[in-house]
Amino acid sequence: MKKTLVIKLGTATITDNVGKISTSTIRKLAEEISLLSKTYNIVLVSSGAVGSGRSAFKNYQGTLTERKAAAAVGNPVLIRLYHKYFFKYGITVAQALCERHHFSNRGQFLQLKQTFEEFWRNDILPVVNENDLVSNVELKFSDNDELATLIAVGFDADTLIICTTVGGLKDHDKNIIPKVEKIDASVMGFVTKEKTSTGLGGMLSKLSSAKLAVSLGIKVIICGLRGAMPLTTALKGKAGTQFVPKQANLKARQKWLASGSITPGNITVDNGAAKALQNRKSLLSIGIKNIQGNFISGEAVQLVNESGEVIGVAKTKMSSAELEKQLAAKNIIAAHADDIVLFL
Repeated sequence: MKKTLVIKLGTATITDNVGKISTSTIRKLAEEISLLSKTYNIVLVSSGAVGSGRSAFKNYQGTLTERKAAAAVGNPVLIRLYHKYFFKYGITVAQALCERHHFSNRGQFLQLKQTFEEFWRNDILPVVNENDLVSNVELKFSDNDELATLIAVGFDADTLIICTTVGGLKDHDKNIIPKVEKIDASVMGFVTKEKTSTGLGGMLSKLSSAKLAVSLGIKVIICGLRGAMPLTTALKGKAGTQFVPKQANLKARQKWLASGSITPGNITVDNGAAKALQNRKSLLSIGIKNIQGNFISGEAVQLVNESGEVIGVAKTKMSSAELEKQLAAKNIIAAHADDIVLFL
């Protein structure tokens, strides 16, 4: 059985400074991914739609409405190029526009997963992007790093490759760090605030995504697209930065729960509750310090410790409004242990 590989392409890796897509890059990727597809079931998460569509607009300023419209113009352009070059290698591409509810609702998520499995059985490559045109601003993915990570987690991927123009995580001397065992404060200290002119994410976004993925047993590689076979070279550990995954023996339902973990709702727990969760206990309302966001019973929300660090995700037994009324009550279960996934 093939392992699953998720490849995320940043806008700047496949376009120039004005958003024009590099056909030579797409051509090179098509050849290499066609070879990798013999070993892996592949999901290609591709940015570039907004960048390639923005030139159609007068006095483009990058507002949310303009980005939505630019994505609608740019998506067909992007998919047409992918189809043209992948078809030469016997691969048909399918456009998959995702929204957050495809992950937060288990029924919809299972349908999405089954559709992707049907793609793979027929040698079809799903090219994924967010459905920018209709996504509500409050329910948007923060960027495609997040979307790729949620797909990797939910689809039980073996490896997530995030492609970037900088080629990997760099130290203070601008040298690429080849291997990271743990994403801690010292690693986060290498992050700069720089972002490309065409993309949304920066290295902070990539490290945040990598931290979630490796905590759930997925290997993450941040690399560039230079050279003849950049993805294969990175998979062999000869390029980019390799992030070592932790052991994670999670059930499929728990991985789905984690795949919807970046949500509009947060629950901050006190130190006692955080320790109890580590011991596989349920979350009691009395251990909750603060609630952010509006969520209903059964939705997945982030669990945050007193230091502000996201430690996991939980499917709540009651709404945010109901929880607010129960914070001082004893022995009220806010989330059952079976519905909690910790990012250890």
